[in-house]
Formats: sequence, structure tokens, C-alpha cells
Amino acid sequence: MSASPTRAGALTPAALLDAENLRTDVDAAVSAHLDLLGAEVSAISPSAQAMVDEAAGLLLGGKRLRAAFCYWSFRAHGGSADPADPARTAAVRVGAALELFQAAALLHDDVMDNSDTRRGRPTAHRAFAARHAAAGWAGEPEGFGDAAAILLGDLVLLAAQRELTAALAPLPPEVAGPVRARFDAMQSEVVVGQYLDVLVQAEPWGDDPASDEERARRVLRAKTASYSVAAPLAMGALLAGSGADAASGIEAAGLPLGEAFQLRDDVLGVFGDPAVTGKPAGDDLREGKRTVVVARTLALLPDPHGEQAAVLTAALGDPGLTDEDVERVRGVIVGSGALDAVEHLIDDLAVRAHALLGLADLSEPGRGVLSDLAHAAVDRTA
Repeated sequence: MSASPTRAGALTPAALLDAENLRTDVDAAVSAHLDLLGAEVSAISPSAQAMVDEAAGLLLGGKRLRAAFCYWSFRAHGGSADPADPARTAAVRVGAALELFQAAALLHDDVMDNSDTRRGRPTAHRAFAARHAAAGWAGEPEGFGDAAAILLGDLVLLAAQRELTAALAPLPPEVAGPVRARFDAMQSEVVVGQYLDVLVQAEPWGDDPASDEERARRVLRAKTASYSVAAPLAMGALLAGSGADAASGIEAAGLPLGEAFQLRDDVLGVFGDPAVTGKPAGDDLREGKRTVVVARTLALLPDPHGEQAAVLTAALGDPGLTDEDVERVRGVIVGSGALDAVEHLIDDLAVRAHALLGLADLSEPGRGVLSDLAHAAVDRTA
């Protein structure tokens, strides 16, 4: 196997995205769309400019992993690195559409989870609520903040659709059509996954930990694994003109990798360093997220109704958890063996993904960079 452009470098998404100018190009595409959106919104009403400002604050950060999986799948399936190639431009702009779609999903997700921070800054609904309170407007700041963030999510979702349409316009119908169809199916998967996430928070929990874990995994497969990894990989293959069979093959590798990616998020949601993750320690506990980590802990505790289980269940959904409370819950999780068990699950899924990547008919340098990206997605600390 020949070396990828970054094989000797640090296996981080940021370093990998620097290859072939990808981050710069995706950022430029996102910024250009934000400029158009800002002009359109201001022409309707300058009072709504705050929506674009909030969107920019969210969109100008992020790892760009989805765009990277799409682009490097495109390259691995024979797509050109020539900036003048319309197919290469389309792959970059589809990556920008994926980033816009993710931002829309995050805006809605943060309202549903009642999250306070995202990427080290206040979430949009908190920022809008603070704007309301500072101005002394009528009504409740929280209600205004939630409504504004939901509308902003809708606006950014429309932006994703428009960027995708523009990206695919120069391509022949036999390429553009399947990419459009996969993007549309991805959106349905995420919305259904979001509903399943809301449902699992409402349904009875704790009586059958094995069933709880399977429900939690079903949520992350639908809500995150597809649009984070599997769908971008499939779209990259389609953009290269490789057809349905190649797209299906690379997507098969993306599904276990996407699940491992989200399980890493679940671990970081309890054990992550706030200085690195941009979210407070134990934020997933405060938000009451019923994750695989929680389900596995309850399954492994010797007494599912004992003192340790009570420490964990009492912490879930408690917004007033202190750092000391979070540390106690961490001790319960580690002591149960659940953290090690989830780490083993992540490793198993990653091994499966790498094996399927190895079976795919991929060319260099794309093959090597996809392998590096897969490692970076799972081994990350943020």
C-alpha cells in the first residue's frame, strides 16, 4: 500500500483535512453560502441578521469529518484532485451541504436536549434567550430562544438543500440523481433517529438493560452512524461515477465505523475533557441521555437496584450535577467494567470497518486517507 499524503503526520481530522486543500475549499464553500444567505435574510429584514450570525458561529467551527469522508471516498473511487474538474468541485460542495445539514441537526438537537454549550460557545437557543433578556423584550426568554433556534435550524436545512442542488447541477443525471436520492434518504434516517432518541428517553428504562442497550444502539445507528460516515462515503463513490454496487460496498464499511464514532461521543460525553470537547464534564448525564454506556453499566452492576445504580440513575437528567457528582458517577461506570466493555465494543466495530474497507476496490491516495480518517474518528478526544 502506497503512502497517503498525511500517513507520516498526526492522525487527527484537522491534519487529514489539510491534504489536497480540502478544509480550505469546504470552508470557502460554506462561507460563500453564508454570504448569500446573509444577503437574502437582510433583504427580507435586517432584524433577522442575528440568525445568520448564529449560523456562522456554529458553521465556521467543526471537524469537517463528513465532508472528508465524502471527498476521500470520491478520490478512493477514482475521482480527480484537479480543482478545475467539475466533479471535484461537486464533491467539495456536497461536503459543504453535509456540513450545513449537520448544523441544522445540531441546532434542533440542542433544543431537544436542552444543551447549554456547543463547541465551546453558548448554544443558539441560549444565545437567543440571552439576547431577549438583555433587550427586555416581552414574553419568556427561554421560549423565544427555543423558537428562534428551531427556525434557524429550518433555515440552515433549507441552505443544505440549496447547496446540494447547486453542487449537483453541473453533473450528468446518472450521477446527480443517485447522490440526491442518497442525501434525501439520509435526511429521513436522521429525523427518524431523532424521534427514536426522544422516544427512548420517554419509554420505561432500567428493567431490561440488554434491551435498553439495543434500543440505544438502534438510535445511534439511525441518528448518527448514517449521516456521519456511511452516507458521506456512499455519496463520494457515487460522485466518482462508481455506481450503486461500489456505493453499497463502501457504505457497509461506514455503518460499523459510524457506530463506533458515536460510541466514542458517548464516552466523551461522560469522560471527556471540557477544554478539548467544548462541553462541560458530564454534560450527557445532566441532559439525561440514555446511552450504551449507561445501559451497559446497569447491566454489569451486581445489584441493579443497589446504591451504585441509584447514584447513576439519580444523576441522569439532573441539571444541577456538580463536578464531584460527575466524578462519583464516573467511578460507578468504571467500577462496573462498563467503560472497558464499551471500549472493547468500539474496537470491535472499528476492526470490522477496517476489514470491510480493506475488501473494497479503492485506489490510492484515497484508500490510505480513508483508513487514517477511520482511525481519527474513533481514537479522537473531542
